[in-house]
Amino acid sequence: MRMVYAYMPDSVPPVARRATNVTLREDLVALAKELDVNISQACEAGLAAQVKAAREKKWLEENREAFEYCNKYVEENGLTLERFRSF
Repeated sequence: MRMVYAYMPDSVPPVARRATNVTLREDLVALAKELDVNISQACEAGLAAQVKAAREKKWLEENREAFEYCNKYVEENGLTLERFRSF
């Protein structure tokens, strides 16, 4: 039997919203309204994507030294479990 899990928005806790002012290109706003695009949702999705990318970049920068150390270790010593690889 195959189980299907449905997304249930009622089970997601509400997130506080904050009114804000943004400046957007007039032509994009007009097109969005013409196409029934929810401007708030579109802005939120774009902002969420930018925040995600910035957090990833920051995390990589903060952990760069550890990556460099690990890469140097592998270059000098090889992979720890290399002998167990079958390919």
